[in-house]
Amino acid sequence: MIYPVVKYGNPVLDRPAEPVTQFDAELEKLVADMFETMYAAHGVGLAGPQIGISKRLCTIDITSEQDPSAKIVLVNPVIISTESKQTEEEGCLSLPTFRAPTSRPLKASVRAQDIHGQEITLSGEGLLARAFCHEVDHLNGTLFIHHLSVLKRDSIRRRVKKMVKAGEW
Repeated sequence: MIYPVVKYGNPVLDRPAEPVTQFDAELEKLVADMFETMYAAHGVGLAGPQIGISKRLCTIDITSEQDPSAKIVLVNPVIISTESKQTEEEGCLSLPTFRAPTSRPLKASVRAQDIHGQEITLSGEGLLARAFCHEVDHLNGTLFIHHLSVLKRDSIRRRVKKMVKAGEW
């Protein structure tokens, strides 16, 4: 099932998500639906709040469905270490059409649980590190625009407000 992606302005994106406590067939179905939704939206990552579900759960595939073994599921993730910096253009499925140069760690390690509740630790570099940080931010109620200058962030907010007024958001 493909979920509608929640857009910027929806309160679910502004608050920390609740921990996942049930590791069952329902969670497996939700994860499958999240991958389907993420691929349909042409994203490389998707967090629970982005589909209106306030759970600490995210899916990542930086290959955009090209390598099935690259699919990552993070349940209750926490960034445990970062190293160096990179600044690349970043976007978000919850802020469609908006992209901006955003600083993130070049390398990041995350501790999480897998879909069965087993603890895992993963490390990534480049785009994968960016995806880890971006999705964990979503689970903490933070969007990529919070990493931008106040001027750039306000500019995006004003443009979204105009789009809402015009019925385009």
